[in-house]
Amino acid sequence: MGFETTCFEARDKPGGRAYVYNDAGFTFDAGPTVITAPHCIEELFELAGRSMDDYVELMPVNPMYRLQWHDGASFDYVSDEAGLIQQIKKLNPSDVSGYRRFAEYSKRVFHRGYEELGAVPFLRFSDMVRVAPQLAQLRADRSVYSTVSRFIKDEHLRQAFSFHPLLVGGNPYDTSAIYTLIHWIERQWGVFFPRGGTGALVGGLVNLFQDLGGEMRLDTPVRSIDVVGHQQQTKHLVTTDYKIAEPFDLVVSNADVHHTYSKLYQRVEAAKTTTRRLEKMEWSMSLFVMYFGTRHRYENLAHHTILFGPRFKGLLNDIFKGSRLPEDFSLYLHAPTVTDPSLAPDGCEAFYVLSPVPHLGRAAVHWESVAQSYGDAILESLEQHLPGLRESIVTRRHFTPNNFRDELNAYHGSAFSVAPKLTQSAYFRPHNRADKIPGLYIVGGGTHPGAGVPGVINTAKATCGLVAQDFGVPAC
Repeated sequence: MGFETTCFEARDKPGGRAYVYNDAGFTFDAGPTVITAPHCIEELFELAGRSMDDYVELMPVNPMYRLQWHDGASFDYVSDEAGLIQQIKKLNPSDVSGYRRFAEYSKRVFHRGYEELGAVPFLRFSDMVRVAPQLAQLRADRSVYSTVSRFIKDEHLRQAFSFHPLLVGGNPYDTSAIYTLIHWIERQWGVFFPRGGTGALVGGLVNLFQDLGGEMRLDTPVRSIDVVGHQQQTKHLVTTDYKIAEPFDLVVSNADVHHTYSKLYQRVEAAKTTTRRLEKMEWSMSLFVMYFGTRHRYENLAHHTILFGPRFKGLLNDIFKGSRLPEDFSLYLHAPTVTDPSLAPDGCEAFYVLSPVPHLGRAAVHWESVAQSYGDAILESLEQHLPGLRESIVTRRHFTPNNFRDELNAYHGSAFSVAPKLTQSAYFRPHNRADKIPGLYIVGGGTHPGAGVPGVINTAKATCGLVAQDFGVPAC
């Protein structure tokens, strides 16, 4: 679009939450590991007149997920309909027709919620009123779980087709049925993983950014931003540890949205109102994430495995509404070496296991004391699926809600920013353009449309349109 652009990155590597740890020959992706809707990424390269294939390779993952329950039931979540129907028949043949009706519903929601509205900013209440009839027709007021349950009767299958909100920080029992569109996104395009890990995708985007003339500053946390001037004459004075009051015409913040208003713009009066409003909102859960490498490979392992614990609704209530750390857990296990063995030494396996936990504003957990034992309990549980796991571990580290708060400046240690409820979506979500701070724009999981790789990229698409409009340049 013709803007000279500087990217400030607080950490020593690019990518923000999509960080990479290298340890004992293992490569661990710290952040997003599920890539859907690859056309979003392809479009970034096409806009620049480049081909994504020259920068990064996305490899299909099949099955997209393997779901395993405490009672021994399992389900391979695949993208092709025939394969999916076979998996449904294994658990409950009578749900096949209901699934087909659910898939048609998910497809309608996808066309409306993703294709038509996913990259459209909602800055005025009238924007919400305009789409309200269509959302009402789709019964967006219902939750994902209750919507799935209208079509599907088997409890395992209800969980299988309603767990997706957890991937973007939402409770399936509270998150709007609009998020059932994730099912059709995966049906349409599948799930992918970058060769070399998510860090390789970050590297490809950095190379594209620098090829276009962008400046990347690593190890450069922004400490504060002051605003001088008015409207089109506004300047944002960015202060870091290295340079003082460097002027910019506009700022696009991909930092935590609460951190942006409460810390970076804390000396700007208009930011205080937004901060107070944000602190009254409901925030997504946090995560306990553990990265570990083993000295041998495991057979019949899926790239992505969802391990449901003995409780579903009760556990989710404890995570999203409780005031303590639950003793049990459901887990997401990521084994990238199933798709790309180069991420571990020969004959070894790399893992990342994630357990949803309450955020710090809800449960006062002393993570410094319990993290090691909590990780031990997870590994003990995983040994039911990975025999001899604990004896095989070569390296291990964990990331707790405290790390989300302290290293990523995440409010309450929330892993996915503002919770994706209907009353916190679209117009009711923090806006892509700051309401009363000219030249400040917001991208990332805390604004419209929300978290997840496609969601975050679409926040950028919506925001770029506003920048083009405000500065009188052609939109990409």
